[in-house]
Amino acid sequence: MAIPTRDHTDLIDRLGLPLLYREQKLGFIGVAGKPEGYDEEAILRFSELSSLLAGLLHVRHVYDERVASLAASESEVLRQKQMLNQIRDSVITMDLDGYINDWNHGAEQLFGYTPDEIIGKNILMLYADTHNDYPLFNAFLEYGSHEMTVRRRKKSGELFWASVSLSVAHDDAGNPCGLIGFIVDISDRLAAEETLTLHARIFEHNTEAVIVTDSNLRIISTNHAFSLVTGYSQDEALGKTPEILTNLPQTAFLTAQAHQQVNIDGQWSGELQFRRKDGRTFPASVSVNSVQGFHGTIRHYFLAFTDITERKETERQIYRLAYYDPLTGLPNREHFYTLLEHALSNVQRNRKYGAVLVLDLNRFKHINDSIGRTPANTILCEVGRRLSSTLRAQDIVSRHGGDEFTIALPEIAHRDHAGQVAQKILASLAEPFFVEQHEIMLSASIGISIYPDDGCDTETLLKKADVAMYRAKQTGSSAHLFYVQDMNQRSLDQLKLEGDLRRAIERDELELHYQPQIDLATGLITGAEALLRWHHHEQGDISPAQFIPVAEETGLIIPIGKWVIDAACRQIRVWIDQGLPPIRIAVNLSTRQFSSGLPRAILAVVELHGIPNDSLELEITESMLMHNTDAVVEMMQEFADAGILMALDDFGTGFSSLSYLKRFPINSLKIDQSFVRGIPVDLHDSAIASAIIGMAKTLGLSVIAEGVETSAQMDYLRNAGCDEIQGYYFSRPLPASEFAALLSKINQ
Repeated sequence: MAIPTRDHTDLIDRLGLPLLYREQKLGFIGVAGKPEGYDEEAILRFSELSSLLAGLLHVRHVYDERVASLAASESEVLRQKQMLNQIRDSVITMDLDGYINDWNHGAEQLFGYTPDEIIGKNILMLYADTHNDYPLFNAFLEYGSHEMTVRRRKKSGELFWASVSLSVAHDDAGNPCGLIGFIVDISDRLAAEETLTLHARIFEHNTEAVIVTDSNLRIISTNHAFSLVTGYSQDEALGKTPEILTNLPQTAFLTAQAHQQVNIDGQWSGELQFRRKDGRTFPASVSVNSVQGFHGTIRHYFLAFTDITERKETERQIYRLAYYDPLTGLPNREHFYTLLEHALSNVQRNRKYGAVLVLDLNRFKHINDSIGRTPANTILCEVGRRLSSTLRAQDIVSRHGGDEFTIALPEIAHRDHAGQVAQKILASLAEPFFVEQHEIMLSASIGISIYPDDGCDTETLLKKADVAMYRAKQTGSSAHLFYVQDMNQRSLDQLKLEGDLRRAIERDELELHYQPQIDLATGLITGAEALLRWHHHEQGDISPAQFIPVAEETGLIIPIGKWVIDAACRQIRVWIDQGLPPIRIAVNLSTRQFSSGLPRAILAVVELHGIPNDSLELEITESMLMHNTDAVVEMMQEFADAGILMALDDFGTGFSSLSYLKRFPINSLKIDQSFVRGIPVDLHDSAIASAIIGMAKTLGLSVIAEGVETSAQMDYLRNAGCDEIQGYYFSRPLPASEFAALLSKINQ
């Protein structure tokens, strides 16, 4: 056993252990022998104690070294933790099983969990899609460092996209001991990337052509629509300026004012004329926007445009349909009103005269019915062209509809100028119109009103010119008339006449008179033409020449025509019941009555009154034969099959044609009185009448001449082979009772 020395004593003191013996009482055993007065057992015990103390001293030394080492480690951990919390990104450390053992401030801010809530928990509690993420975690452990984009869940339950970077932590021996994860919320970045991708797709697939330029207007990008619209590929456009699209070389595509607006307001929009690669031009709807950098300087320009050729054409078509007559291309009624009002305002400022002319073509309805709608429309177009060529550039001509035209003469020096223009117009229309091998002669009636004498507004001037036109039309020839005050009364009388005519049937004011038709060979009455008469309750008898045109124009001829047929059939029944000799009664049909239901309606009336079908004869004009020929043939054939007689009235006044006569089941022709009137003095009238009679005989048709007023006329017609006549030479039209008496006298 070792002997304690002074060094041992110091060591014992340093350890702070109690000593059984002190140096002053026991002393120290030297190398020469034992201390005097002590026994050997005490010395042995001291030696053991000394060894024990030496061992304790070694343990204390090791402990002190360990404590010092732990203190240094804790200091390093604390330093590392402070550094970890200073990292703004989310940092999570965990063991190899995924249990979290550290959690920095960034992670707390991102996920919402405090360290106390999360440390010790498995990382899976932060996963949004555990079944998808866990294999990635295992793959990382197998292959090492890995970066991935995943979805994570916050404490609030909110899901977000995160970029996760994992790395392995190693111990001092180099063995993996844990994982360190860096987590960044990339939801905004992904949204931005998605937006950029979307914008890129929109840019490329936009139906608008798009150009992106730099600040110097050099093209840096175009989309597919740009190439489709302009014909330039992107490579051809890159580095160029948008001036390649201007109509003329070296011409800026934006005006200086528009360019300034883009630089100040950041945008401009409008319409420009662009040119394609092949040189063809097109209108474009253009918008230009500037893109500024951080310091407010313009970095780029963004141009988008669309070819609006079709839209422009549609707008032009809509405008033409809204403001112009589709047939003649002249302004229509509505547009004329607008133009006239504007012209009148200028006339008023300049204190000059103005004039309004209303023109109506005479007997154009007859021409339309005779030659058909298409040729008639060709004539209307030619009328519009002649009017335009006759007038000045500042004058306004329009088609109001049908065969009516209106003309405005702004700023004429005096009233007579309007009359001079009217004469020029009538002269231009007097020239023949050649349509489909037809030579058509036209005449017109013109009414004139003067600003400011006759009115100061459009409505008044048009109304008074219209009144003057109707007054001119009553003259029966090509003429023009200025409006005068008493014409208003005539116009009002005309309106009143129309109103009274509507009530004439209700008031039982209509009556049929019968003009006899005489057989030239026997002198007997073979028939009669039923002629309408109107005995007005206030004005007395009104001439058919006055009210028949009103009935035709207003459509009243349809109900009046029905009344005439019923009255004629009823009268035939009365005469049959009275035992009078059988004759035929001819009734005139209007073109307006000629519809698909006419045969059934007339046959129903004949059956209603129980009269023989051949006792009724229907008189039609040539204009009916020329209009809708197939339908007319079908209806006339129905009449012929039923035994109803058919006569062609006013023959020779229209476009007479053997080809038409061959197709229609006609029984007789009536020579118009205009050709009879000159017989036998007028050689032309006589020749025409003879020719008609000869043609009818060739076709096996009987001939009736109307308007016979002299014996010379009757003798000529008899010698020419005419079958029957009617006219004042034999008898005027008679009321039913007087006609019955005459019939009874002549035929019995």
